[in-house]
Amino acid sequence: MTKSKVSKPNEIKYLGFGFYYDRYSQLWKAKPHEISIQKLKEKIKKLTSRSWSVDMNYRLIKLKQLIVGWVNYYRIGYFKIKAKEIDRNIRFRLRICIWKQWKKPYTRYKALKKLGLEEWKCKTWSNTRKSYARCASTFLKVAISKEVLKKRGLVTLLDQ
Repeated sequence: MTKSKVSKPNEIKYLGFGFYYDRYSQLWKAKPHEISIQKLKEKIKKLTSRSWSVDMNYRLIKLKQLIVGWVNYYRIGYFKIKAKEIDRNIRFRLRICIWKQWKKPYTRYKALKKLGLEEWKCKTWSNTRKSYARCASTFLKVAISKEVLKKRGLVTLLDQ
């Protein structure tokens, strides 16, 4: 494989960056390359794995290190739409991890009660037989909102 290449800017990957043509400013601009984004997603998937049994604080610290480092490197590029998508996926996967850590219905009930939900919602939601993903994509969005995760220590790509 040779390192030098002559081609159109939108076909080049250079130091993890790809390029696109902005019609508004009529300039070529940088963005993170698709391969770089895929590598980030794989690392996030590894850090938010349900089977990785670590403390949530440790998990959030590792995620923060990854996100801050990645954003600082790719800051000059445009990736707002991808960042929103990745942030949504991180929150979804963290909700799954939290739901799995709570494990038993009584623990879930106490935790949901502590989050300030109504009695009937706590009882109903804690006794559900739905899968982790189903719970995280529906009622856990209400119980464990963006603000709750942010207060807990989650950083987002957009905030950086």
